[in-house]
Amino acid sequence: MKLLTEDALLVCDHQIGRVLIRGTQSLVTIEARQVLVESDPEQRTIVSCPNLGATIKPCTLTLKVTAGYSSFVRIEGRRVCLDTVTGLTDGTPPVTVNYLVRSPGQTLVTEAP
Repeated sequence: MKLLTEDALLVCDHQIGRVLIRGTQSLVTIEARQVLVESDPEQRTIVSCPNLGATIKPCTLTLKVTAGYSSFVRIEGRRVCLDTVTGLTDGTPPVTVNYLVRSPGQTLVTEAP
């Protein structure tokens, strides 16, 4: 499993909606890009979700991560994000639309399974 950096590409289930990600720690980097840690993918804006309609709300925000934080590696006490990060969005139908990692943003550093 690869560690995520601030260059990671996270998308909603609709595959076009892109999460605007940013790192919150600067202690550890990979190729000069911040490694993402616990809570970095949460409460982030989603842009360009195509899920539109009269009674349909597009994905606009990520909610709490449900899986994908390392159980072993931490930075300043916060678990690092792995390429298995997933969680729900605020899109409709409620509690059914996820966000997930399409690209980790780097190919060098992995966590052994």
